[in-house]
Amino acid sequence: MAWGCKIAVWAGLALFCLAGCDQGLGPDQQGTEVTRTSLEGQWLVINYWAEWCGPCRREIPQLNALASPAAQEKVQVLGVNFDQLQGQDLLKAAQRMGIAYRVLAQDPAQALHLPAAQGLPVTFILDPARQVRATLLGEQTAAGLRLQLATLAAQQAGQ
Repeated sequence: MAWGCKIAVWAGLALFCLAGCDQGLGPDQQGTEVTRTSLEGQWLVINYWAEWCGPCRREIPQLNALASPAAQEKVQVLGVNFDQLQGQDLLKAAQRMGIAYRVLAQDPAQALHLPAAQGLPVTFILDPARQVRATLLGEQTAAGLRLQLATLAAQQAGQ
């Protein structure tokens, strides 16, 4: 193979690899890509829910409350539908549930090294380095999650 061809092949591979560097978490319920760079430096609150789950339904307004001022707090709330709904089904379910935060169309468990959900609802808190810092089983409140985040951030700052 001529040097020009080799350089072109390597350049193409480099561009392909760079394009994949921002391997995000896939699309949200609106079809918008959730990129890793859009989540950089933020704590993640990842909540698994289902329409048939009563505690999930009761907790969603609390997660909405946490998500609204979260942009200033470097916190991103992300939902994950336990039943793996996709496309319009996911969008409609999120609307029926009154979810105001982003819902991932793909389960991020493998990408973020989340433990298996042992029940619903379950909420994982990840620090900005993407380490799982808390696994919370059962219904959560906005106040409880804010306290948990503050405690975890203080612990991390003291390390």
